[in-house]
Amino acid sequence: MRAPERRSALPLVFDGVALDVGGAPRLRDVCCRLDAGPLSVMLGPNGAGKSLLLRLAAGLVAPSRGRVRWLGAAPARDAAAIVLQRPVLLRRSVRANLAYPLRLRGLSRSEVRQRSGRVLAAANLEALAERPARRLSVGEQQRVALAQAWVREPEVLLLDEPAAALDPGATSALEAAIGRLAREGVKVVMATHDLAQARRMADEILFLHGGRLLEQTPAAEFFRSPRSAEAKRFLEGGVLA
Repeated sequence: MRAPERRSALPLVFDGVALDVGGAPRLRDVCCRLDAGPLSVMLGPNGAGKSLLLRLAAGLVAPSRGRVRWLGAAPARDAAAIVLQRPVLLRRSVRANLAYPLRLRGLSRSEVRQRSGRVLAAANLEALAERPARRLSVGEQQRVALAQAWVREPEVLLLDEPAAALDPGATSALEAAIGRLAREGVKVVMATHDLAQARRMADEILFLHGGRLLEQTPAAEFFRSPRSAEAKRFLEGGVLA
């Protein structure tokens, strides 16, 4: 008998979303739709609003105006997992960090062991499994944080500047793990200001500037012919006011 297909919580729709922080507008009238499939990269200069948009998607903050809606048939409560730029890890082993969210969900000991082991192998973390997570290098900690989200089997993975401050080797290992997740069907939404990384990874680009979403377009089209003057200057290395 054919196994039933997993119901989806996607698409995720931002409908006229605005966010004020300390009385100042940080996001303004953002309208977009995130569908299953393409690896979406939020691109833009520092302070453009990328991280705030990810937090809205994860439900960590509520919009000041507008709505963030999951329109799919599946419940949205566990649909998304977020990995922050500075991940918070437990004072435990790498394996225990992966097991913790599964135990909170009430999985059996055997299920926790099997799922944690599978993700440790997929993320190339088996050799570090019994090491204290907080004593690892920055790049290794970021991979542990990614695995901690991965083990929850989210439909959507939200990544906030995941390779910031990593060396090229650590960045390559992290990108390989993210790519594998995307190939397994996880919807990846990643914020970065790194043009080279966006070129390597993105299927579509959401370009933000000054708290506004100026473009949502296929990556090849964006890099070939951006529509906004701000995006053109950004690609040329210009300073955006």
